[in-house]
Amino acid sequence: MAVENVAETSQKHPLAGTGEDITPNKDGGVLKSIIKEGDTTENDRPMKGDTVHVHYVGTLMNGEEFDSSRKRNEQFSFKLGEGRVIKGWDLGVATMRRGEVCVLTCSPEYAYGKNGQGKIPADATLVFEVELFDWSGEDLSDDKDGGIIHRVITVGKGFDKPKEDSSVTVHIVGKHGDTVFDERDVSFVIGEGSEHNLPKGLEKGIQEMLNEETAQFTIKPKYGFGSKGCAEWNVPPDATIKYQVTLSNLVKAKESWEMDHDEKLSAAEKSKAKGTEYFKAGNYKKAIKQYTKILDYLDSYPDIPEEQKASYKELVLAGHLNLAMAYIKNKDNAEAVKSCDKALKVDPDNVKGLFRRGQANLAMSDPILAKKDFNRVVELDPENKAAKNQVTICLHQIKQAAQKEKRLYSNMFEKFAEQDRKAEALKKSSDPPQEFGGVFNKEDVEQPSDKDKVTDSGDGTSETKTESMEAEV
Repeated sequence: MAVENVAETSQKHPLAGTGEDITPNKDGGVLKSIIKEGDTTENDRPMKGDTVHVHYVGTLMNGEEFDSSRKRNEQFSFKLGEGRVIKGWDLGVATMRRGEVCVLTCSPEYAYGKNGQGKIPADATLVFEVELFDWSGEDLSDDKDGGIIHRVITVGKGFDKPKEDSSVTVHIVGKHGDTVFDERDVSFVIGEGSEHNLPKGLEKGIQEMLNEETAQFTIKPKYGFGSKGCAEWNVPPDATIKYQVTLSNLVKAKESWEMDHDEKLSAAEKSKAKGTEYFKAGNYKKAIKQYTKILDYLDSYPDIPEEQKASYKELVLAGHLNLAMAYIKNKDNAEAVKSCDKALKVDPDNVKGLFRRGQANLAMSDPILAKKDFNRVVELDPENKAAKNQVTICLHQIKQAAQKEKRLYSNMFEKFAEQDRKAEALKKSSDPPQEFGGVFNKEDVEQPSDKDKVTDSGDGTSETKTESMEAEV
């Protein structure tokens, strides 16, 4: 449809083609005129990656309307700055305040260009009346409960983001209300932020940043310093905190498939050492994470050079055995048994694997299976006092279980017998006999007449009343 062939009722928007040039190059491609000022009490504006909520009416330069969210009575929402709308919108909406209404005149280069779209012809300049209601940052929390809100202040470079084991250097400014409680440069390895007193929500947020990006994070207590707060930084309990972070350096960790055999062995040794540090400190979850990495690096590589096979086997075995011990300490005995099973595939007579599997099975109330493993340990190592003690414990638990079972069934059978006796007694008392037996013959028993009724007179004797009733036998 040609631009000039429009209905006579179409009227050009009075602010179309007017206003401030808001393009970076000042090429006149996007002009903005404000109809209604927004909230001037705050300096905040929507940032790249924010989800914005707007109403709009779109017309051609001659006034012909081609789209309107108001007619649909439904606000339009989109992520700003990610190319999900025309360029003119990404530029224009980023300049608006909450509650602002403006007109954006977008040249074809900042709209749909030479191709057009739907009712929009090729090379059309478009006019949008836009009202901005609100915006929100990206929620990075796993539960999507608004616990970690990420907003981009300065867009970073490239595409790489820090992942587990990447080395980063950041400048952080932490605030509680208007008070700055932490401002410093920090270099650390992703996964070890807590060792630098960085809350878990901040470390998770940094993993979503690009190199040289500056971002703002709003972190709720669950992902911050929690109900205890942070005495070192004077952060009170249950405080929502904000950080402004600049990622100044990123050295991305290599993926396992990018490493040669020597690098894999080296990385596995480092994970083993870190895991042991965490284990000794009682941080079993982090220990499990590090021990698992050993196996991620080494567990499935059939093309190991002959001279490295012994080192690989030793580290894989250590990974499974250490995982089992960490799982036992973390009271996850089922996973401990699985790790022991894997260790015993590598070395079927490994004493530690057998002993730890016995420990896990005993913790899961299976002394019979546990005793089997402990007995095997004693066979392999007759001087192993710990295994002998565990065998004694298993025998005691097996004996207790047998006695308990015996009492259970004994009580059960006695209960059934008592029920049978009661049922038989009830049957005898309620069912009239078919024949008289014993010392009496049927004819020897005097039958009361239908009119005689014997009642208790109250003085230990009986008296007879004449009354119509059935005789009781």
